[in-house]
Amino acid sequence: MRVDVEDLVVTYGEVTALDRLSFSLEGGKIYGLLGRNGSGKTTLLSVLAAFRKESSGTVRIDGEPVFENEGLTSRVSLIRDAGETTDLGTAEDALYFAEWLRPHWDADYARSLMDLFGLTRKMSVKGMSKGMRSALGVVIGLAGRAPLTMFDESYLGMDPPARYAFYDALLADYMEHPRTIILSTHLIEEVSSLFEEVVIIGRGRLVVHEETQTLLSRGTAVTGPAERVDAFTDGLTVLGGTSLGSTKSAMVYGEIDEARRGRAAEAGLELGPIAMQDLFIHLTGDAR
Repeated sequence: MRVDVEDLVVTYGEVTALDRLSFSLEGGKIYGLLGRNGSGKTTLLSVLAAFRKESSGTVRIDGEPVFENEGLTSRVSLIRDAGETTDLGTAEDALYFAEWLRPHWDADYARSLMDLFGLTRKMSVKGMSKGMRSALGVVIGLAGRAPLTMFDESYLGMDPPARYAFYDALLADYMEHPRTIILSTHLIEEVSSLFEEVVIIGRGRLVVHEETQTLLSRGTAVTGPAERVDAFTDGLTVLGGTSLGSTKSAMVYGEIDEARRGRAAEAGLELGPIAMQDLFIHLTGDAR
């Protein structure tokens, strides 16, 4: 499903959560939605899921407005950070209502995911641990196969083995049943390999929207003798660095052309990639 957001504003009293935010997602990809606490990620996903109405601007999914659009919202799923928080009774009750709401529901896949995460249908939702509740939310999000599926930190309560099982299951099912998936997360290094494109927002505004590889190509680690590293990086945007004796490694933001790469080789410097988390910290580190 295609997502188009134009000049989106959402306010809570005198607080502006989203400030003229605009971007478009062509659909059929896995997108990473990144931002610091308070950046507006949860508000944005709530608007996309029609849980909240925009104050101004437009939000369209496949060309249709979202809010109070019953025919559209059945094809949009948002699993929030607390997992399956509706205290319906048992996990079986939660799955029943999910199947009722989701026209693309796959009951067999839901059963296999319940087994994967060690959940039983007779478990009380209210009595579940946070990790179990998160896992139940993941089951509902994946088995629903909504054309637009969004996870808002919904797997944070799961332990690392369960989270990695989720990542594997998501990628495998996406390959078999392509759809638009948005993952909002702070666990950037764990999940970034899944992202085809990345949207970063800060203080309610768009900071970056790029293909993952394009974004990663903007960061370079320069390693070698300290004085040569300093000379090479003079005039470039240096994000930070570390030193060990006479050796220094500096993180640089900005594309390095072939001529400059040649000079690095002549100086005996090693050029390498930077992790997405380091780029994220730089891009969201000020008030922009």
